[in-house]
Amino acid sequence: MMTSNFKRPKLKIPKTKSEWVWDIIGLSFYFFTIILIIVVWGDLPDKVPAHYNAMGEVDRWGSKGLLIVLPILGVLIFGMMQAFEKFPWTHNYPERLNEENAPQFYLNSRKMINQLKNICLISFSLISIESISIPLDWGFRFGMWFLPLFLIGMTLPIVIGLIRQRKIQ
Repeated sequence: MMTSNFKRPKLKIPKTKSEWVWDIIGLSFYFFTIILIIVVWGDLPDKVPAHYNAMGEVDRWGSKGLLIVLPILGVLIFGMMQAFEKFPWTHNYPERLNEENAPQFYLNSRKMINQLKNICLISFSLISIESISIPLDWGFRFGMWFLPLFLIGMTLPIVIGLIRQRKIQ
């Protein structure tokens, strides 16, 4: 493994409009879910869906207290990834990174992290909403579509980010 004497610059690159839009969408889903849980808490039965199989069918039921697990995980992931976004010079880059192209690499990497962070929040929110809607018989179901959409949603920003990274000179 070759090491380089090049020290990565610590640049302060302002958030782009797309990053702000992703954050607003992700946090909107998150806060809507928190409010929904609070509003319907008294109407929920003691048992709610706790796990789904690949077909989107409930395969385990648990205490309604489990509904707070995903929002807690969501805020932890959001916080960790938000911190990771602030320090793009710590991310992994190809050896062709230099002082001239560092801003492009940093921005590309930061956008990818931003999208993944918010897709996690949105996904956790949608799972929570489904876990509320089933016992309350609202008729809202993702079923077998959730897992493929989630996998595409998590993979697409990575693929796009890697394609963009390859184009950086």
